[in-house]
Formats: sequence, structure tokens, C-alpha cells
Amino acid sequence: MGTHEIIRVSVAPLGMVNCHVVVGAKGSVLVDTGLPGSCHKVERALQRRGLELSDVKLIVVTHAHIDHAGSAAHLRALTGAPIMAHAGDLDFYQQKRPMTFCATGWFGHAFLRTGLIRRPYVPFTPDLLLQDGDELALDRFGIDGAVRPTPGHTCGSVSVQLGGGDAMVGDLVSSGILLGGIARTGKAKRPPFEDNPQAVAVQLERMLDAGAQHFFMGHGGPLPADEVRRHVAALKAITAEG
Repeated sequence: MGTHEIIRVSVAPLGMVNCHVVVGAKGSVLVDTGLPGSCHKVERALQRRGLELSDVKLIVVTHAHIDHAGSAAHLRALTGAPIMAHAGDLDFYQQKRPMTFCATGWFGHAFLRTGLIRRPYVPFTPDLLLQDGDELALDRFGIDGAVRPTPGHTCGSVSVQLGGGDAMVGDLVSSGILLGGIARTGKAKRPPFEDNPQAVAVQLERMLDAGAQHFFMGHGGPLPADEVRRHVAALKAITAEG
């Protein structure tokens, strides 16, 4: 046990929006589901690897933004796999109340004005709900790793940290320009929205200290550990100034 393969699924071109499949010895884990209507892109990415949707045994949604949770309900129906997420974002998954968005710069403010990030998606209730302090080991899929709460981007954000130094962190960090991807994908930056940069810095530093070497994200990337450490220092400087 312990070997795995990571398949990046490009939901939008040039790495602007990504989800990932972790292929283990006993099944695959889908991390994030993309925008509404992304199911066929996930299916094609699996087929290129010789896999089918039925090979997905768990769906992990890192947080409740539409570009990560938008196809979760449909992919659960197609794969039969349970959805795992954190209770902190439950009301948003169920569409019981609107999310709030803390823009990190001019692009975030401009993107908010388009209304795209606020679009509804098919609501769902996760089958497995993490609470703070919980974690789910992935050994049942032949994968050395675990899903853990990593609040900061949203209160209910989670990440997947794997043996061998790989981590899938949703939107704890991004790279590239504008939304992310396109160019400068090796340069870490804050995503367009971020609830608590201080909490993000804590979570990224914990993963680095636990051995994370390669960070796979929803926008741009992947990034090496040294670049993420530089980003953590920049986040700490922001919070110190505040």
C-alpha cells in the first residue's frame, strides 16, 4: 500500500479550474467535482487512464464554491460513490443560505460583480461529514493518506495529504493570473476569495512540516514546497500588518 497516481482533470482550459483523481490499489478518489456540467470531463479523464466512473469510490469536496462542488450531486449519482465534506460548509452545500466572499484583490471584486461565483448548483447533503479534529484515512482504497479539515479559505475547507509528499489543497493557495492558471503557474498567490489568510498560513505550514512536497490546487499549479513556504511567509506578513 502507499503507491498512487494523480490525474489532473482540466475543467477549464490552461489549468484555470482543476479537479483531481487519486488512483489507488483498491479504487479511486475524486477530489472536487468542477463546475456544473463537468461530469463528462471527469469521465473522459478517467477513460484516458483506462478507468470508468464506477471506479470512483469516494468523492471529496474541498469546499462549497461552485467550481469545486458544482457537479457533486450528479457525479454521486453517476458513480455511486459517497460524498465527503466538512460540516462547516454544510448549509452552502444544501443551498440553505448564500455564501459570503472575501475578495483578496481587484480581480476578486470584479469577479463578484459578474455573479458567476454566486450561481446556484444542485444542492446535496454529503454522506460523510468531517468535524473539526476528524480525519478519514484512505487506506481502504489502497492509498497512504488522509482527508483532514484545513479551514481558512472557507470555514469548511478540507485537504487531502498523501504519503510521498503529495497534497491536494483546493483553494488554500493558487497560482497563475486572474482566476488562476494560464501563465505564471509556478508562482503562488492568494485565490480571488479567502476568508482568513492567517488560518490558511497555519494550515499550509502544518502540511509542509508534515512532509508535503507537491501541492495540487484548484487553480494553476502544481507547486513545490519551497514556493508554498514563500507564500506562507507572505500571508504571515499580511496578517502582521493587519
